[in-house]
Amino acid sequence: MIRQLAALETSPEIVGVVLVDSPNTTAIEDAAVLGSVDDLIGLCASNNIASAIVTLPASHRSMWREISISLHRAGVVERFVPPMDELLSCAPQVAVSPTVAVGAPRIDLAKLVGREAHSIDRTLVGETLTNKTVLVTGAGGSIGSELCRQIATFEPKKIVLMERAENALFEIDRQLKETFPTLERVAVLHDVVDASRTLSLLERYKPQVVIHAAAHKHVPLMEDHPSHAVTNNVFGTKSIADASVAIGVERFVLISSDKAVNPVNVMGATKRLAEMYVQSLSKMTGLGYNKNTKLSMVRFGNVLGSACSVLPIWADQIAAGRPVTVTDERMTRYFMTIPEAATLVLQAGAMSGLDEQPSGEVFVLDMGEPINIFGLARRFIRACGYEAVIGQPMGSSCSPRSVPVILTGSRPGEKLHEQLSYDAEGLERTAHPGIYALDDGTDVEPTTIDAMIESMDTARLSHSRKAVLEQIARYIPTMNSNAQSVSAA
Repeated sequence: MIRQLAALETSPEIVGVVLVDSPNTTAIEDAAVLGSVDDLIGLCASNNIASAIVTLPASHRSMWREISISLHRAGVVERFVPPMDELLSCAPQVAVSPTVAVGAPRIDLAKLVGREAHSIDRTLVGETLTNKTVLVTGAGGSIGSELCRQIATFEPKKIVLMERAENALFEIDRQLKETFPTLERVAVLHDVVDASRTLSLLERYKPQVVIHAAAHKHVPLMEDHPSHAVTNNVFGTKSIADASVAIGVERFVLISSDKAVNPVNVMGATKRLAEMYVQSLSKMTGLGYNKNTKLSMVRFGNVLGSACSVLPIWADQIAAGRPVTVTDERMTRYFMTIPEAATLVLQAGAMSGLDEQPSGEVFVLDMGEPINIFGLARRFIRACGYEAVIGQPMGSSCSPRSVPVILTGSRPGEKLHEQLSYDAEGLERTAHPGIYALDDGTDVEPTTIDAMIESMDTARLSHSRKAVLEQIARYIPTMNSNAQSVSAA
């Protein structure tokens, strides 16, 4: 590496070398040996180091994170460069974004799960979006941002990007500006839970289509914070849905989840409560309360490559030299890619209330066959250029090109297998092969839902996790076993 740096036209000043172990020599290739990585922070400070090149063999990958943290604490810019022999053998570094680029090649996520994406009827979707003002909540999220990109291709009059996370909002606004420079955009930093402000914003921008993608989605976190899940998933939905009906938007679409089926976790239960509220609101519009608004819900499973989902987590683990973790080797999930999920959401929203039929549909996307997570992890590791080793810890017994896979056990609130509809419900085919309509007989009469909302409003202010769970279980019977097993907070 020292000779390679010296061969550069503008060679950096080489202050010295820091070794993994205690040094037994004073110089390497005329560069002074400063010490070992145990003293890295102090060595950087005493030698005024501005940047560092880290080159470690695969057998030492487990040290990379510790070294990286030390350099960051010392204020040193790092560059990780694999040894030449590993570069020649094409051992890739892994970096996954929502579009999932891994090393030099890009992983085809559809092929990773063996899925053929459904196409959409762009003419029908265009009739609902072209030259319309479209508002997307959660616009900076994985699904929300892809929805915005897809919507932009239909030449809407304006896109209103509603998002409470500042950086995420800035990024999707920047992307749309660069890719669609003539498109009118409005970036609105706002939390939809604020009902009065939400109504005021909708009255100001007058959207004709509203797609509600904002939600809390992480199952274990919501188990620990059920009041937050109720506030965001239920009352955030109520706020934006009420405002949409109040101003008479043409279409309102709620992004839901397969976890809303027979939910045993807080995340799924609150998404189901949100569905029930929108269904009840749809009944009211059918009875004459602003008949102009068509409301629908779209349920689907996991999307590959979304923020904090399994693929980015596994990619980070591989890049940092850590084992890939899987909760249970029996666990299965439904998967589709982010672009396909977004396009089918737009397709389903355009199908709501066709041919003078009442709206309020729960659409279910065709997710194909459930995917075994354990098998997916092994395929992902192979796609990254490594070999999966089952159950072994990191260490000298592993090949430099091997990545251990370890089982960590299911997390709170997780099911082994997800469902996309209730057993008692029927899935009806629609005109689109990738979308089904749910025949739902749930009691969503306005009086029942009014009592539910009042109960949830009181519960979410409670400091007791148990109290919140008990109130959820009143309306979601499958949560009963979960609520009864919880001790008072």
